[in-house]
Parts: sequence; C-alpha cells; structure tokens
Amino acid sequence: MPLKLSGAKNVNKSGGKYDGPCYISVGANLNPERNIIRALARLDSIHRLTGVSVFYRTKAIDRPEQPDYLNGVVSIHYSGVLRSLKFNVLRRIEELLGRERSKDAFAARPIDLDIILCGDLFLREPGLIIPDPDIRERPFLVGALLDLDPEITLPDNRGPLKGMAASPEIRELQVARSFSATIKERFAK
Repeated sequence: MPLKLSGAKNVNKSGGKYDGPCYISVGANLNPERNIIRALARLDSIHRLTGVSVFYRTKAIDRPEQPDYLNGVVSIHYSGVLRSLKFNVLRRIEELLGRERSKDAFAARPIDLDIILCGDLFLREPGLIIPDPDIRERPFLVGALLDLDPEITLPDNRGPLKGMAASPEIRELQVARSFSATIKERFAK
C-alpha cells in the first residue's frame, strides 16, 4: 500500500492507481543524442509528452573516464498504476535501446528513464520511491524541473524548488543548446 503525506492527492488507496502529471528523468552517455530521441519517440507514442525541459551536459558521477551525459526531464499525464509505468513502459524502452542493468549503479548507459515526481504524491515501495530522493542532490534535475514549471514544489514540505535556482550548482549547469532546441522542436507541443 503506498504511503503518502497528508494533503497528497490523486492516489486511489484501493489499488495504487494514480491520475496526474508525471515527471520522468531522461539521461544517456552512450550515443546520447540518438538514444534520447529514440526513447522519447517511443514514450511519446505510448503516453503523449506534455512537456520537455532543456537538456544539460553533465559529467558522469564518480567516473571521469566515461563520456559526458545528456540529462533532462519530460512530463506526461499518466493514469494508471505507477509500477506499470516504471517496469512495463520505461524499463521496456530502456531494454529496446540496449540498456543492460548491472550491479554497477554508475555504469555507462544508452538510456536511463526514471519516474522522479508525480504531482504531490509521496510513495515508498520496494523499487519505486516518489519523489526521487536525488532530486535536490542533482542540480540538473532541479534545473530541468524548473524549466518545465518555475513554481514546482516537492511533496516534502521543504518549499518550492525555485529557492535553489540561485545556487552556484544550478547557475553553472551547461545547457546543451543545440540538442535542447532539436528535442523541443520535435517533442514540445
């Protein structure tokens, strides 16, 4: 049974069905331009994208030998069980694009898709934690979410994310301008 903070809505306690906005992080460092476009095309064909953030070029965490990542966030409206979205849709897209999961959490990857935020839902289940606890720790997630919605807040009662916009980590993010323009032109509606 999902847990939620008081005030959280859009959750049907009798089955965990969610109905509302979902924010999905998108990242890759193996052929990132090609694989991100392919992943978003597949996702858009299943669940229409309602928003596309700018994409940032970031260094691989703890892996200086790896190629840089391209990271961004897309939004969809989702109605259904979130486990199904994660494991039947996002993981399937990752597999189709050649993602092989290993014990190495920081391995290079052709695509990485994760549900990071769903409205004001607070969910803690094995294999599915929403909001993603890394949001405030990964500047590119904060920047991308703010690009989609400058007033966005997390359901953790710590205030809106826009308070972090002035931090040096956010201001120093490297926008992949050409790629972001390509993605927005193709998928922003």
